[in-house]
Amino acid sequence: MSRFSLVDLPDLTGRTAVATGATSGIGLVTARALAEHGARVVLAVRDPKKGEAAAQTMARPVEVRALDLADLSSVRAFARDLPGSVDLLVNNAGLSLGPLSRTADGFELQFGTNHHGHFALTNLLLPRIRERVVTVASVGHRIGSLDFSDLQWERRRYRTNAAYTQSKLANLLVAAELQRKLARAGSPVISTAAHPGISSTNLMRTEGKPFLGFRLEKFLVGLVAQNAEEGALPILYAATADLPGDSYVGPDRFWGMPGAPAPVGRSARARDDSVARRLWEVSEDLTSTRFPLDAPIAPAS
Repeated sequence: MSRFSLVDLPDLTGRTAVATGATSGIGLVTARALAEHGARVVLAVRDPKKGEAAAQTMARPVEVRALDLADLSSVRAFARDLPGSVDLLVNNAGLSLGPLSRTADGFELQFGTNHHGHFALTNLLLPRIRERVVTVASVGHRIGSLDFSDLQWERRRYRTNAAYTQSKLANLLVAAELQRKLARAGSPVISTAAHPGISSTNLMRTEGKPFLGFRLEKFLVGLVAQNAEEGALPILYAATADLPGDSYVGPDRFWGMPGAPAPVGRSARARDDSVARRLWEVSEDLTSTRFPLDAPIAPAS
């Protein structure tokens, strides 16, 4: 099988793609590649100045719109003000921080941004989405777990890595539940997910980390990491390849080491349908957004 590369992307002329977190790293590469292959690309970014700077690096014009996933009022405003239909939504933005922080709505910042913000955005845009929703997860989901009694870390001792992996597990569970809901509604839209492997651009932050520990972590990641161009390939594959709904794409080497994009496995926790349904229901309540498509009415017998 030949390795997927940027030259394998189809002609996307006439399609509109919305990409979150597209000011740097794999998000920037993903948005640039979609634009270069003809798509009208909307950079949905927290900082419009950084978005405009990113847009200036692209050979084709792209649109920059403000979107703060850590503020549900911003998510609603973005969805309300975005004109026209959307063919492709790439939920790429991700956050990994040290100390406990909270969103404008009181959620733990990583869970609120990585999960709740994208969950609300997807539901609000879904009536206008025509082809595909891609959720960017992480190999870290494999060590993630959900504590429904304290999703927002209000009682537990806060652990930043555990909070991050919880949010990435939530991403995969919701991507799978979204596909089930789309199928039941008879929608042609599909939900896929992808992870970039171990990437040197993967949210390497110093906040809250001891200096020597951060340097050691960065060194170890650097031994096996892909660059941003390689890390973006699984996302682009999940966004454009002929795949069934609920496909999960990543580098084809063990545990996401550098490799060609291909369908990959996920943890047993990420395959738990009952947990996915529960998370969806809880997320609907917390974000005050609902799956907007009705299932077809069965014919009378």
